[in-house]
Amino acid sequence: MSAVRTVLGDLPAEELGVCDAHDHLFLRSPGLPGQELQDASAARAELDAFRAAGGSAVVQWTPYGMGRRAADLPPLSRATGVHLVCATGLHQAAHYAPELLGRLRGRLADVFVSELTEGIGTSGVRAGLIKVAGGFHALDAHARWTMNAAAEAHHATGAPIAVHLEMGTGALDVLDLVCGELGVPPHQVILGHLNRSPDLPLHRQAAEAGCWLAFDGPSRAHHATDWRMPDAMRALAEAGFGHRLLLGGDTVVAGTRSVDGGPGMPYLLRRIRPRLALALGEELVVHVLTDNPGRAFAVDWR
Repeated sequence: MSAVRTVLGDLPAEELGVCDAHDHLFLRSPGLPGQELQDASAARAELDAFRAAGGSAVVQWTPYGMGRRAADLPPLSRATGVHLVCATGLHQAAHYAPELLGRLRGRLADVFVSELTEGIGTSGVRAGLIKVAGGFHALDAHARWTMNAAAEAHHATGAPIAVHLEMGTGALDVLDLVCGELGVPPHQVILGHLNRSPDLPLHRQAAEAGCWLAFDGPSRAHHATDWRMPDAMRALAEAGFGHRLLLGGDTVVAGTRSVDGGPGMPYLLRRIRPRLALALGEELVVHVLTDNPGRAFAVDWR
């Protein structure tokens, strides 16, 4: 039976509720020194604020080796009443020590499969998606390695694959590789950060391919393109692709959490949702926040 794999177990898609389809409760990277998301109390407060704003589910895209703190997720989910989905996968090479990447050579797909089916470390928490990343307008050798492993793990488990598009670029290269060469069905691929490159013809091409299109704003770093998000989503809806749209907050560093003075997870529902309701209509926004995430992240697990 199709289900979303949460940190508390598999959940029917229709029970997911209002979902932040791309965010982070915990994250660390050598590229973001001093800005780590690693405070469990702050994560609890952020989830409480999101719940108070009407949210009921968060998909955490933090992959392997970036401080997921998987063992902390089940108690946070129980305490706040928010469904949480955890990721396996691998980000760009810049986020890892070369020694760590070296230890994964030859066994990356096995690591993904193990975290999806058995659990992450000793936490017992099973991942519910595979997160990988492209580069700026290109796929380097690292991206191809991780995407090949992700496709192998998908074929073994059924897990959806979520892709970080650097600055919103490279979507068609990703689809050519992951769906074309590696045979992953497009409806099990989620393209992230499309709001960062408001290229409407490219959005249309990606939608026509059959994948999911995630608009994960707002962002202080990408404010110059975030304001175009309603127009981009309306264009896709008017072209008949409203059933393929996802929304996320993508809180990456501590300063962007609402509990630290930033917009944070609640902003998605407090400010972005009303703006999108004006552009798309409330009925479609409800589908984007509830029905679409349930269908995007629910699979027939193997």
